[in-house]
Amino acid sequence: MSEPVVELREMEPGIIQVKMQDRVHKNAFSEGLIQGLISAFEVIQNNSQYKVVILTGYDSYFASGGTQEGLLNIQQGKTKFTDDNIYSLALDCKIPVIAAMQGHGIGGGFVMGLFADFVVLSRESIYTTNFMKYGFTPGMGGTFIVPQKLGFSLGQELLMNAGNYRGADLEKRGVPYPVLPRQEVMGYALELARELAEKPRHSLITLKDHLVAPLREQLPRVIEQELIMHEKTFHQAEVKERITQLYGS
Repeated sequence: MSEPVVELREMEPGIIQVKMQDRVHKNAFSEGLIQGLISAFEVIQNNSQYKVVILTGYDSYFASGGTQEGLLNIQQGKTKFTDDNIYSLALDCKIPVIAAMQGHGIGGGFVMGLFADFVVLSRESIYTTNFMKYGFTPGMGGTFIVPQKLGFSLGQELLMNAGNYRGADLEKRGVPYPVLPRQEVMGYALELARELAEKPRHSLITLKDHLVAPLREQLPRVIEQELIMHEKTFHQAEVKERITQLYGS
């Protein structure tokens, strides 16, 4: 029997792992991965025993952003990135979420991870907000959360030049997150999860609500603005060419 695209596993009492493992699409946002993530976080929201979530990928992939087909559908006006809200699953989750980014975080995949309450990066992996490589402005709340979490100057650089950065490069640039060898990322995340799970669940939820309230409040306005920018930038013929020619390179 094949493994589920998104696996939900209680690692220890109170600690639940959401593992993305769509090997066919290398954890790009396939229909299976999107629905699997939405379902997993619904289960978590409805369980009163869990205290902390570890969101992670498989092997050298954390999450790879939109599929080529998905990007072309947006380019042709058939869909919008808001049709399935996976970008703010971690932000909307009641309990703390740790993004254990043991592998590459690409485009919307990296952005999704940055919405977590805690972020752990790997030295070897590539992290990129590569939207502009294809000629369209960033979506998924990226224009908000990237500068918010990485600092304005570095965030602006990542968003505008759409370059690839190894975790080791970001460590040198002073990102406020642990950057570890890939094989140590999960161990670190689990230790952090254990520390959080020692606290009362109600207190964790109450404090998270307070700390992320400004982000939850501002995000809908940012999403509206990103959709307006997409109307201006996504439907150019050059963008279609770039998605067709450059995707996956």
